[in-house]
Amino acid sequence: MKHHEVEILDAKTREKLCFLDKVEPHATIAEIKNLFTKSHPQWYPARQSLRLDPKGKSLKDEDILQKLPVGTTATLYFRDLGAQISWVTVFLTEYAGPLFIYLLFYFRVPFIYGHKYDFTSSRHTVVHLACICHSFHYIKRLLETLFVHRFSHGTMPLRNIFKNCTYYWGFAAWMAYYINHPLYTPPTYGAQQVKLALAIFVICQLGNFSIHMALRDLRPAGSKTRKIPYPTKNPFTWLFLLVSCPNYTYEVGSWIGFAIMTQCLPVALFSLVGFTQMTIWAKGKHRSYLKEFRDYPPLRMPIIPFLL
Repeated sequence: MKHHEVEILDAKTREKLCFLDKVEPHATIAEIKNLFTKSHPQWYPARQSLRLDPKGKSLKDEDILQKLPVGTTATLYFRDLGAQISWVTVFLTEYAGPLFIYLLFYFRVPFIYGHKYDFTSSRHTVVHLACICHSFHYIKRLLETLFVHRFSHGTMPLRNIFKNCTYYWGFAAWMAYYINHPLYTPPTYGAQQVKLALAIFVICQLGNFSIHMALRDLRPAGSKTRKIPYPTKNPFTWLFLLVSCPNYTYEVGSWIGFAIMTQCLPVALFSLVGFTQMTIWAKGKHRSYLKEFRDYPPLRMPIIPFLL
């Protein structure tokens, strides 16, 4: 068997960082990263981005050396991705925060609304219902993170946890402050508006969970396999006929329902910002599906049937 030689250069300075000889031709990029770490322990595999061109795309961990467009002496370029943290840790942190923060306002702990309102309870049923819905949503997210989601990437940059927590925790505090405020006024159309909104919220939460389960079943544990998601016998998954990311569609629907239920401006703004971000993600995933699968269903849109 003829071995390869791998030269690893800094993508910015072109400085030689490492030279690996006698690398087996069927070695994966993940294995090369492990070899690189032995000479540079500060750059553990999750921090490494190896590429064929200094400004090119990162190679996948599962890419095999002999299948890359390189000779027996391969030159790879290294970029430091920075300190990394696991996706599970990020999700648990950013979802546990809103759950806890919202309850502080719901129970009206001291120093929020004034001494005379400490630990008092709202007389409006919608306030208690909103707390149940909000808590259910984030408890569901926490449980899905632990038992449902399978991540294609194990880590993300550490700096992202601060950005994500600022977003989720900040909006949770903002909406909770107004919904649980002693001067909060119920929705304009009363119980009918609340019941309609609750129905939207519950249906979308069930739909979101159903899509997450369907996506989980597509990817075996420990695998990075990608397949085209199709509807199952579960009616909530039939939205796959029309959109590529129905989990985002249902997620936006849940928050629209919550906004209608509470008739609260911060909730509406949170829904709008969330919709904008999820549309960006959905478009990206939709493009990836179209690029990867030639037989991808042509009628699907990224997030909104027939429109977007």
